Order: sequence, then structure tokens, then C-alpha cells
Amino acid sequence: MLKILIVEDDLDIQELLQNFLREAGYEVMVANDGIEAIDYFTRNQFNLILLDVMLPKLDGFGVCEFIRKQSQIPIIMLTALSGEDEQIRGLDLQVDDYITKPFSMPILIRKIAAVLRRSNELQNGENQSISYKNFILHMDCYTATVDENSFELTQREFEILRELLTHQGQVLTRQNLLEKLWKYDFYGDERVVDTHIKNLRKKLGIDFIQTIRGVGYKIDKENKG
Repeated sequence: MLKILIVEDDLDIQELLQNFLREAGYEVMVANDGIEAIDYFTRNQFNLILLDVMLPKLDGFGVCEFIRKQSQIPIIMLTALSGEDEQIRGLDLQVDDYITKPFSMPILIRKIAAVLRRSNELQNGENQSISYKNFILHMDCYTATVDENSFELTQREFEILRELLTHQGQVLTRQNLLEKLWKYDFYGDERVVDTHIKNLRKKLGIDFIQTIRGVGYKIDKENKG
């Protein structure tokens, strides 16, 4: 049974999440504050974390930063903070999604299922890779290699790179990427894509992702001959 950690201090929301997730067939643990969340994370194996931002003792940003230093486990932030700065901060910390309260529980359940399904497909996939110049994207895990240096990727970072690399020479608009990768009723700003691209460039030190101003992104076809 897949196991989800809920990090939420509001008892009503805790109960709502627990009931829906258990009915959907997940095993659930609940942490009431940031310190407890880190303790549970270090002592258990989870498949996904639902993380509130405004938590006692240590906020969700601090929890996310701690976890990302050790793991690329999918993290979905659930928060009442709907401002652009908070969303950008969450995405800079490599969360896989940022959902503002109030949210639709059926949509949340489907988003969780989609994230876990793609994660499982990736883990069970064949050992393949896509190479581009000095870069290798490993299809069997969330990793990339640049000049023999290995980097862990979030699921969203991996998917963006995969889309661009498998459509070399084509311009992918921000809306294309949102509809393809976020799938379920994404109501956020298209600049969420820009934030992920910025993170990838910074993390990997790559310069082959081109910005097509006012449209989206592309990678030129590699000339192998």
C-alpha cells in the first residue's frame, strides 16, 4: 500500500485529508508541526508528502528545504498563501505542485494518483537515456549527468527536460507544457514554467534551453554529423 505523509496543523483539514486518502486506498500518517514532520520523514518510507506551509515550530518551506537535501520524494504544498512570492519560493525549493486552499478534494486525489503513477512507471521503466551534447537524461530515474557530474531532479524538472529533448527543434509553449505535464485543472500563472526552467539552468549549469520570447522554450536539434 502506498504511504502518504500529511503535514498539517489544522485538525479539520487533517481529518478531511485522512478520510479521503484512506478511502482512496492509501496508508496515511499525520504530522502536526514541522519538527514532527522531519522526524517522521527520517524514520519512515513515504511515497509522497502533502505539506502545509504555515506550521508551528518549523514552517513548510524549512521542512521542504531539509527534505530536498536528502530526497526527491514528490512534495505537494497545500497552503492558504496564494501570493506569487510564496508560490515562487515553493517552486524554487523544488516542490512538485503548489495548491492553494480551499481546494477540490477530488482533483487533489487525482493529482496525487497521477504523480504516483508517473513515479512508479519511471521506477519500473527500462534503462534508457537521452543524450544531448555533454548532457544525459536518465529515463529510469530522476537523474541527469552533465560532464560526468550527476544531479538529482524533481519529477517536474525531469518531465520538462524529457519533453524538450524529445521534441528537439520544436517550440513548446508554456501552455503546451502546463497542459501536458500539470494535466489536472492547473489554474496558476504560466510563469510557473519559467521558474522550473530557471531552476534547471541554475542546478545543471546548462545553456541549451532557449527562451523564445513571449512564447515558450525549445532545444535545437543536435547536429551529430
